[in-house]
Amino acid sequence: MPAKERWVSVEDVAAHLGVNKDSIYRWIEKMGLPAHRVGRLLRFKLSEIDKWVESGGAYKAGNKNKINFNKKSYG
Repeated sequence: MPAKERWVSVEDVAAHLGVNKDSIYRWIEKMGLPAHRVGRLLRFKLSEIDKWVESGGAYKAGNKNKINFNKKSYG
């Protein structure tokens, strides 16, 4: 039997994506980051997180600060 994917915490997801925990909470609320409530805790499956990122999750959800990769910007 294949091993089941374990549930992970907000801290684990933040480390996996290389972002701050506050970003994870904001993405759940405003951009549809997949999360599951277990009592008072939020739990995640990294496979769902990876699918969300690969499908353009944060970008497609209406990110107002879109990056223009075709235009050079100078500080």
